[in-house]
Amino acid sequence: MSEEQFLPSFEGTWARLSQVAVKGAQYNSHEHQPHPKCLDGTWVDFLKYIYRLLDEQEKNQLIWLHGMAGIGKSAIMFTVAERMKGLKVTEEMNVEKQLAGTFFFSHKHMKCCMAGYFFATLVYQLANNFPSIWKDVNRAIHDNPTLLDPDAPLCDQMEALFPQPLWWL
Repeated sequence: MSEEQFLPSFEGTWARLSQVAVKGAQYNSHEHQPHPKCLDGTWVDFLKYIYRLLDEQEKNQLIWLHGMAGIGKSAIMFTVAERMKGLKVTEEMNVEKQLAGTFFFSHKHMKCCMAGYFFATLVYQLANNFPSIWKDVNRAIHDNPTLLDPDAPLCDQMEALFPQPLWWL
């Protein structure tokens, strides 16, 4: 018997991951209506800086914007996410989207303000956008099902769910 036969089905793992992932944390969720956007002419230099970082194709980028409430973080990141969602990556990479995933924290929605859902939600989006990582995601969850528990240590979730699957993106 191959090792693959001992792993749970992708469908079973996907169903469990789907139940934990916070769909309302995605940038285009209906829970964030109306979607915040930067007004024309605002944050121009900062947006250019972020776009330059993201345009470096030899690097995978993670942007974590933080700061006090009300300064425009959501508007900036929604604007960036919307732009990145529409971009295409080179054909050699065989990828259609540059936006891998988003998580918008929000005090208005219970699961969106809990960091315990952050990594499961991002890996759900990554696996949805990049099916090539499903085998590694499935293996990580099979090896440690507690990774999907929002009370699991964040460092354990990150270390198990991200390095191996993301190595190939």
